[in-house]
Order: sequence, then C-alpha cells, then structure tokens
Amino acid sequence: MTQLDLTGRTAIITGASRGIGLAAAQAIAAAGGNVVLTSRRQEAADEAAAEVDGNAVGVAAHAVDEKAAQRCVDLTLERFGSIDILVNNVGTNPSYGPVIDQDHARFTKTFDVNLWAPILWTSLATRAWMGEHGGAVVNTASIGGMGFEANLGLYNASKAALIHLTKQLALELSPKVRVNGVAPGVVRTRLAEALWKEHEDQLNSATPLARIGEPDDVGSAIAFLVSDAAGWVTGETFVIDGGQRLGDARLFRSGAGDD
Repeated sequence: MTQLDLTGRTAIITGASRGIGLAAAQAIAAAGGNVVLTSRRQEAADEAAAEVDGNAVGVAAHAVDEKAAQRCVDLTLERFGSIDILVNNVGTNPSYGPVIDQDHARFTKTFDVNLWAPILWTSLATRAWMGEHGGAVVNTASIGGMGFEANLGLYNASKAALIHLTKQLALELSPKVRVNGVAPGVVRTRLAEALWKEHEDQLNSATPLARIGEPDDVGSAIAFLVSDAAGWVTGETFVIDGGQRLGDARLFRSGAGDD
C-alpha cells in the first residue's frame, strides 16, 4: 500500500491563514512536506506558519494579484527548490440573496477570487515547475456547486464553475499534473459561520455522521489527494460532507416515524 509520505515535496496553499487552508498546510507538513501559506496580510501569514509543525513559510499575497502571486512562486522556488503541490483554497462570498439582486462589484469579486485565482496560481505553478517536473493541484470547491440553495446562488455558481474547471485542467495538464477538487459541506470556518453558528445542534442532528465538519476533515483529504496514494486520481471532486448531500438523516433513523 502506498503511504502518505510527502517528504521533500513543497506545497503552496492560498488562503491559508485559518480554516481549511491552515488545516491542509498542517496535514501536508505532518506528512513531511514543506509548506508556503499565503494570506493578504504578512502578519496573518506568519502567524499561520507558526502554527505548522514543520518547514513552513508565510507569504503576503492577495490571491488575484498576479505580481504578488509571481513573487510567491519565485520565493518558493528560491527557498525550497520546487513546487510540487498547489492548493487553491482561497475563497470569498460577498454576495447573499437572489442572483438578480446582485451587482457587478459582488459578481466580480466572487468570480475573481473563487475562479480566476485558481486559474492564475495554477498557470504560474505549471509554468514555473509542474509543467516540466509534474505535480498535484487541489481546488477547494463546495457541495453548493453541486446543487441549489436559496440566497447562495452566485457563490454556488462560482463553485460549480470551479468543479468544471478542475476537470478541464486535469485534461489540459495531463499526464504531468494531476488536478482534483474537494467539495466540503458545512464546516466550522469563519466563511461558513452563517450556515452553522446559530443552529449547529439542528445541523448536527440532520447530518448522517451527526456533526458538522471540522477543517481537519478537509485538510486530511487534501493531503491524501496530493500524495502518491491518490496517484491514479485526476479530474475528480471529492465530497467531504458527513453525508449532508444525502438528505436529512433524522427521517431515516430508528424511531423517526414513531408517535
């Protein structure tokens, strides 16, 4: 069996100051990898890197700033000598409400961060290293991109596009670069607070595995996907949701129909 060993490999993780990005950095470092964590502020990036047990560096880089992204790629190569892994984790959701009520500014920010940034960083990493030496890319999507929800239409459309992009890039960059995605359900992150903070008990009881997700649940899956253990997997988006997409588990549990 192939072991989860990333010794000697280097990962860039965007949006890694907290939540899923930080958990992915910790999981990759635990498997022996070097990690570069990005955040908009250097202080936040440094604080996140300090929470990683291993070779970790924080870099200030707004995900849609091409010059900052290029500096991060250059710094990674100077510091560690390779870019073997890219985790496009950064995401945002400035829009809430019906799609027809959104303005162009919110549309642009949503799609710039959630879709353009993964294209930008994948392009830079591929040209700088992966295109010649190989590598693995993981995009953080969402189960929202696989269905429909009130008030989250624009965000979910951007994640649906990211799932499609994952497949497109897997074909375009094959066979050197594997490209996969993760689609978390409701996870205990700041971005998703509105979905769980005021009604966590209800969500827990409705979820088949009886709890909302933790960042580590997704971080561990990302570490698996970038490892040789997933060496024959590309173009896929791995759902990590405790069974939330299956429906309300309370309707199926013993005694649910009793008076």
